[in-house]
Amino acid sequence: MKRLLIQNGLLVDTEWTRHADILVEDSQIVHIAASIGSDEVPEGTEIIQAEGLCILPGIIDAHTHFHLESRGTVTADSFAEGSKCAAYGGVTTVIDFADDDKKGDLASCSKHRIEAMQEGMAVDFSLHQGLYAFRDGLEDELISMKKAGVSVIKMFTTYKNVGYLIEKRDELKAIFSLCKKHDILVSVHCEDDATIQKIDAQYEGPYDPASHAKLRPSEAEARGIDTVGSIALELDMPLYVVHLSSKAGLQKVRELRAKGLRLIVETTPHYLFLDKSKLEGADGALYVMTPPLRSEEDNLALQEAVLNGEIQVIATDHCSFTVEQKMASNDCRTILPGIPGTEEMLSLVYSFAANSGRIGLQQVVNLLSTAPAKAFGLYPRKGAIRVGSDADLVLFDPDEAWTISSETTHSASGYTPYEGMQVLGRPVITYLRGRLIMGDGIYLGLEGNGEYIKQKDVGRGKTIMH
Repeated sequence: MKRLLIQNGLLVDTEWTRHADILVEDSQIVHIAASIGSDEVPEGTEIIQAEGLCILPGIIDAHTHFHLESRGTVTADSFAEGSKCAAYGGVTTVIDFADDDKKGDLASCSKHRIEAMQEGMAVDFSLHQGLYAFRDGLEDELISMKKAGVSVIKMFTTYKNVGYLIEKRDELKAIFSLCKKHDILVSVHCEDDATIQKIDAQYEGPYDPASHAKLRPSEAEARGIDTVGSIALELDMPLYVVHLSSKAGLQKVRELRAKGLRLIVETTPHYLFLDKSKLEGADGALYVMTPPLRSEEDNLALQEAVLNGEIQVIATDHCSFTVEQKMASNDCRTILPGIPGTEEMLSLVYSFAANSGRIGLQQVVNLLSTAPAKAFGLYPRKGAIRVGSDADLVLFDPDEAWTISSETTHSASGYTPYEGMQVLGRPVITYLRGRLIMGDGIYLGLEGNGEYIKQKDVGRGKTIMH
């Protein structure tokens, strides 16, 4: 039996912060106490001194796209390379996506993605299952999918051109009803396709990267939220909005909540800290993602929403392509959309929290670990420091100041969208189920060592809703 004792650290959980020692046996936390002496543990126990460091539950990146095959190519960060980024960022679990092949077997779609991830992942993972069409037999598909441990579907209010959009409201409502019946969380990428198509039809300007923000405006996001939010409100069921990007979208969230809708809202570091001016430079293609970057006013509105508790989850939408892949086109319609971010997330969000003076490390842990664990049925195995939880632990130096750059990060994309940003706080050691996967700047993850984590029913995140 492998044992690990971490002494003299500051344990930071969403519910409490205290100086304590923590004992791990094999993969789980077995004891937490103010002091656990080395004479109290069996001979051979590995002992780590964590004085001056905070010990956090492993970060959960609830929105990733590792090894995504798209438009005839594949993203730069494979399962193995994405795991490496994760470990350096203190991320021990990611929630990735499986596409719907529309052949009438969602469980099979999930199964194929899980099998592929199991070969290369070095951190743990769970899954969102895409759903792109209503069809006969869908209820049986959802039941089988849930038995396989996937309790979340991902839908779109856009991308009609690639077959992701379910246009008919009655079909959307039928899907939502089935998900409510079987306690399946619906998550949605919200951009109104009709608004986008209308703008495109009337547009006479250039299609450079900077035009991306004009072609997919914040009004489209607000209308997309309204469409799915009104259905969820009618059915009295919760809804998860992915990567909220705008002040207009946030206002629609507020209006729907005022009517009684239970909304879990996710945003990303790039919508908090980057604006559309990034699209105007010679390297603007590197910053193209969907929805597009917005204005500084949108950044500030979302930052305020994080600080006042209106946003429950921060995730990255990590979808990395190499510089060469991104720069192969200067047409925003054909630039491969997506950026890296899993590695940078914890330091970016902690720096923001520390500089705000309004929220502390406990709230950061909630946004990046506990809340996603609860929303997606992984808690308390993940997202907590408690006896019985997985020993996913991050030893975090809250005082280390450093500069994010392509030289200090590890994405196979070869760049970071946060180049030159000075941040405070850095993961120095990452444990996955008690096993060291990153320490002293050295990566020790093992391909295939990541476990698929089934999602359980925990009220579908009701305890984290605003």
